Amino acid sequence: MGLPLEEWFPGELTAPMAPVRDDVRPRSLLGRVNGVAVLLVLVDLIALLVMTTGGGMAAPVAFVLASALLGVRASGRIYRRRLMLSWLQDLPRSLATTAIAFAAVSVALLAAGWPPEVLLQLKVGVVAFTAVGEPARAAVFAFGRWCRRRFDRCDRTIVIGAGQVGADLAEVMLCHPEYGLRPVGFIDPEPPGDRKLPADLLHDDLATAIDRLGVGTVVIAFSHAVDSPLVDAAVTAHRLGCSTLVVPRMFELHQDGPDVERLRSYPLLRLSTAPTARPTWWIKRLVERSLALLALVLLSPVIGLCALAVLLESGRPIIFKQVRVGMDDQKFVIYKLRSVRQTGVDDSDVRWSVVGDSRVGPVGRFLRRTSLDELPQLWNILRGDMCIVGPRPERPGFVRQFSAIHELYWARHRVPTGLTGLAQVHGLRGDTSIVDRSRYDNYYIANWSLWLDVKIVLLTVGELCCRGNR
Repeated sequence: MGLPLEEWFPGELTAPMAPVRDDVRPRSLLGRVNGVAVLLVLVDLIALLVMTTGGGMAAPVAFVLASALLGVRASGRIYRRRLMLSWLQDLPRSLATTAIAFAAVSVALLAAGWPPEVLLQLKVGVVAFTAVGEPARAAVFAFGRWCRRRFDRCDRTIVIGAGQVGADLAEVMLCHPEYGLRPVGFIDPEPPGDRKLPADLLHDDLATAIDRLGVGTVVIAFSHAVDSPLVDAAVTAHRLGCSTLVVPRMFELHQDGPDVERLRSYPLLRLSTAPTARPTWWIKRLVERSLALLALVLLSPVIGLCALAVLLESGRPIIFKQVRVGMDDQKFVIYKLRSVRQTGVDDSDVRWSVVGDSRVGPVGRFLRRTSLDELPQLWNILRGDMCIVGPRPERPGFVRQFSAIHELYWARHRVPTGLTGLAQVHGLRGDTSIVDRSRYDNYYIANWSLWLDVKIVLLTVGELCCRGNR
């Protein structure tokens, strides 16, 4: 199949896959833009223009239908990044999203009191949109494949795993550039010794290799190493803005699905975009800061009463300040209502739990049981140090200690910390398993959505109500 790999690769990359260093920055937004996706959006906009101007459609109906079509098709991932540029492969999804938008708008307009004749306008509009859009989409896919082959418009790609599967994947990429991947090297923490490696060994870690070679995609194939370094590699690539594709175990039996790409006969699982790189993340931050400001105003009498109770029980200072570790290991000062009497000895940085501590008085126990001592953290949320939902922040000393216990503890710092989190609503508060908490936090990051945040907030409110009645 084509030239031998030795003549294609500039070098072999083998090194430990360390977490992202501070001096390696993620890819720029411009570097992540996908040309085919942009063209698909333009095609749909042109089709919408034809639909609204040529069908005699009323302006309100045209606006509603156009908004629904774009929204549903975006939610249906019509404009996603993809390896296989196949119009036939994508046609069922495209037609399904168009039909869903048509049905939703039809029901909404009829429910709003529009006459049944509006359905004819909608049908004409959808037919015009499909008749113009689908041939143009087929042309975009063909143009994209041609550009990849003719002008090497491919993502520079690192293959993790220098075994047989990794070598086969690299050769497929080289012989079939229409998939949009161009391999520039391998990384394997334990390269096989029983076979000839493609080229000389270079000792770069993954973050350095991505930065130095301008890598846009990382493909994780099988390695002779255990899974933990491979998970590190996936997290590192994610944080640096690379597309991350994973060869699943028993890939010969793996079925196609929403997140499955095909590189010839090889299925590749595409990891979702990092939460902080999605447009919905900015919605989360805007909503959370607005809610924090509103809560500070509405709950100021409650905070004042709690502060007075702390003052009467144990004097000043009322606010307890402590350094915590947030997103990307950045330190910040967290604020709480003080619940522990001062004794002249500050062991808060080394003492893990105050359960059973004689310094906690009745007011402190009440504040901790009801989580009212956490209310000043609304100021941290308003400042941008934290979110309402996210992994709970920890002290620097314990971060170092827990990172030694659990290899992927550091990965929970990919997103801002939060006032509550998935681990907390599953009962993992205080002196509980760090490994379980870390797994819940990383699960939250991997599966983040606005609805997951809403669910965690509702579960937190329910838990606080139950705890307050005990």
